[in-house]
Amino acid sequence: MSISDELRQAALPLWQAQLEHPFVRGIADGTLDEALFANWVRQDYLYLKDFARVFAWAAAKADQLASMGWYARMLDLTLNTEMDLHRSYAERFGITQAELEAEEMWPTTRAYTDFLVRTSADGDMADLLAALLPCAWGYLYIAQEMRTWGPSPDARYADWIEMYSGEEFAEGTAWLRAELDRVAAAAQADKRARLEEIFVVSSRYEWRFWDMCWHGERWQP
Repeated sequence: MSISDELRQAALPLWQAQLEHPFVRGIADGTLDEALFANWVRQDYLYLKDFARVFAWAAAKADQLASMGWYARMLDLTLNTEMDLHRSYAERFGITQAELEAEEMWPTTRAYTDFLVRTSADGDMADLLAALLPCAWGYLYIAQEMRTWGPSPDARYADWIEMYSGEEFAEGTAWLRAELDRVAAAAQADKRARLEEIFVVSSRYEWRFWDMCWHGERWQP
């Protein structure tokens, strides 16, 4: 079993829990209150800013020129394409670019992105990929499962499912998996345990992100 398969197996109960979350279920069946989904749109926009920093660290730490180029392209794509698409998508929920930029990170978003950036900065390439993969791979897993339930009646949610279950997103996720398997191929038991810990923590944050958007969060006091 590859290291990426081992990590997936360890986190699978958390991924299944995400599928059962009412926020995710609401996207799939089109019943999710758009005000709740707007929470995700706003917070995910802020998340993407730090997600881009992870790719910047990856480009800096890559051991092969081809890998460096891939991470650099993902950095450019995130900053100059995906975030623009996110702004356009936000408009479908009545959220302006000014509102996106003025939004404050909620506690879970702050904790998750801090974990990602710190792990990317302090860890090695395998650590970085173990922290990064649950976002990409988890979304692919969820969206592909949701797709089997039939099309969401709300076109905006149907587009979300289509994007994250699509071929382009699947190809990027497969590349990241292969890259982790390559750089961690010689990892001993203690290192594999560390990678599992990182992967599971990120998967836990993924669940908490849905839950945050479902319930709402504010800093207290």
